[in-house]
Amino acid sequence: MNIKKDFPIFKHKYRGQELVYLDSAATSQKPQVVIDAVSNFYTTGCSNIHRAVHDLGEQATLQYNLARQKVAKFINAQDNEVIFTAGTTAGINFIATTWAKKFILPGDEIIISVSEHHANFVPWQQFALKTGAILKILNLNHSFEFDLEHYQQLLSSKTKLVALTLSSNVLGVINDLDVITKQAKQAGSAVLIDAAQAVAYTKLDVKKLNCDFLVFSGHKMLAPDGIGVLYLAQAWHDQTDPYQFGGGMVSQVGYNQVSFLQAPAKFEAGTPAIASIVGLAAAIDYYQANNLLSEQTTKYLADLCTRLIAGLTRFSQVKIVGNYDLLSKDGHLVSFTIAGFHAHDVAAYLDQYGICVRAGNHCAQPLHDYLKITATVRVSFHVYNTMHDVDRILVILAQLIKRGL
Repeated sequence: MNIKKDFPIFKHKYRGQELVYLDSAATSQKPQVVIDAVSNFYTTGCSNIHRAVHDLGEQATLQYNLARQKVAKFINAQDNEVIFTAGTTAGINFIATTWAKKFILPGDEIIISVSEHHANFVPWQQFALKTGAILKILNLNHSFEFDLEHYQQLLSSKTKLVALTLSSNVLGVINDLDVITKQAKQAGSAVLIDAAQAVAYTKLDVKKLNCDFLVFSGHKMLAPDGIGVLYLAQAWHDQTDPYQFGGGMVSQVGYNQVSFLQAPAKFEAGTPAIASIVGLAAAIDYYQANNLLSEQTTKYLADLCTRLIAGLTRFSQVKIVGNYDLLSKDGHLVSFTIAGFHAHDVAAYLDQYGICVRAGNHCAQPLHDYLKITATVRVSFHVYNTMHDVDRILVILAQLIKRGL
């Protein structure tokens, strides 16, 4: 793909060399159009939203409302089902703090998987510990996919929530949740989908996903930091209490009582991250203008994975974590270990040559424990990466393995 030119960071040297950025699963780089959108808001239209009678305020409100409409269309939701949050973590904690406290009682069950990011693991772990709910952990099968036989053993009439990732930030493929969500609904359970890692790589459709809640962050999909989205199905609006209280979400306030506005305002207390929301809208426009969620893009990223895997398998010391076949089909990252080298040392060595990767447990300690691995090196791709980037890291890794540390 020839869009690297749209990302200004790549016009600058990093450690005196060409930057090879392979850490997009942590956060993506930003195209100039997104940077411009944020800059233009601050330089020509900065104002708070709602209630202002001056034009700056009205224009800011217009951009804010337009952004919500774009997000809603992007995930096939209604406008009022889009709740702006600080990110994926905030969205999951929103549901754990409000909805779950009302609908999940002591003895009720929550199903998550061993491959969840801490953001979708720890909130439910802590919720269960504090409330007496029972947390059940879904295993993976030999193909690193959700074990459906195990899932059916875990699912029961006591299951009140199934909360799963659409894509693991360690394993790097898009999970097929159709059977899981269908069976959850048949059992009377609500469904939460963590789409933080998936949103940048696959088209989201909350209707087809058959979920009650869906969360993602903007910063992984070319948008600014500090902005995320919670899809909250309209059926739950009246039954869900506000996450926070303050300005912008109230209708009437008295000394001893308060009435709230309808969703989404009900769930968005205080001044939102307006500039970042404008940037999120610009990122969505960029995705659509460049058809970045197309089959062609999926194949391109998978081809990068395939090339990397082919190179890594030439080294006897390297062990790849995940399903080769699935990564070659729709993967966007590759995690691996190198015998005799700690992952942090590998990442530090690559950094000397202008190559940025992630090393550690990637906020997925339960998965690493499950796989009996202390830490992995993760190479994650986005639309600005090239085959040259893959060849570059393979050359430096060969040099590392040959020389040792």
